[in-house]
Parts: sequence; C-alpha cells; structure tokens
Amino acid sequence: MGVVFAKTQKGHEELTAKSGGLTPRQRRVLIMVDGKRTVDELREMLQADDLQHTLGLLEESGFIEIGAVKDAATGATQPAPAEPLPSITAFRPAPQPANSKDMEQARNFIQNTLKTFCGPFAHLHIVEAAFAAQTHEELRLQFDPWFHAVVQTREGRRRAEELRTMLLKVI
Repeated sequence: MGVVFAKTQKGHEELTAKSGGLTPRQRRVLIMVDGKRTVDELREMLQADDLQHTLGLLEESGFIEIGAVKDAATGATQPAPAEPLPSITAFRPAPQPANSKDMEQARNFIQNTLKTFCGPFAHLHIVEAAFAAQTHEELRLQFDPWFHAVVQTREGRRRAEELRTMLLKVI
C-alpha cells in the first residue's frame, strides 16, 4: 500500500509565487508531487534519503495532502481515508511538565549524532541551543537544523530515516 500525495491550492500557488520560503530541495519535491506517484516512486526518482521528512514538512505546511492510497500488488487506487492519517514527521504530544529524562536523551542524541556524522566541533550552535532548551517545544526547534546537518554527510543520508525515528521517540 503506497501513499499518494497531491498538491493543495497553497502548493499550486507556491509554485507560481515562490513566497513560502521553501529550500530548493523542498521545492523540487513539491514540483514532483503530482497526485499519481506514490512515496516510493518519488523516492526512486529523487534519490533523496530525507524524502519522508521533506514530505512531512510540506504536508504540515499545507502545500500537499494525501490524495489517495495505491495498492502496490494490484495498482488499484483508493481515495484518501476520511480521517486524516498522522503526520509522518509529527512530534508526539509534549508531556506536561517536561520529561527531563527524555529531554536529556534528546540533547545527548543530538550532540552525539552531530559529533559522529559531522565532526566534534561542527554545528555547535545546534548543540548549545539544544542544551539551553527548557521545554520540549524549545528543543523541537532544533530538530530541523539537526536533521539537515546530519543529511549533509554521506553516512547521515544513509541513516537519515533511522536517526529521525530514534530522535522523534524522545523529543
């Protein structure tokens, strides 16, 4: 079963107006979303390891939406489910009060993965901001910069989805 994304009205407007502040990679993915290709087909065409994350950002920003679900075995397309599916990059509900153990794990994970994939002194501003965060919401502001820093490396691109999933469990 493959998810098929389609552009929303906002997505179509973004292609002509270029006012949404999308990165070139996000814009390229938005262009390729046509309401017919599944996520797997897009992944093959774009050869992007962070495609799931990019699609999630476009979906959360309202540029795309799930248009249909395609059965991989038969090729039959079904309309999108009536109830919205959970976003593929959605953070879990933030615990109130903040869970200090999860926050510490997230901080250490951010620090260790940046050190491992980017080098011991690379992106220290992300690490500093993560350690300065007092709430899950503040810590989540470092997710995108962390992810983009990691996927700039060859090994980080290979493990992007695995690392993203691991951090989303505690952030």
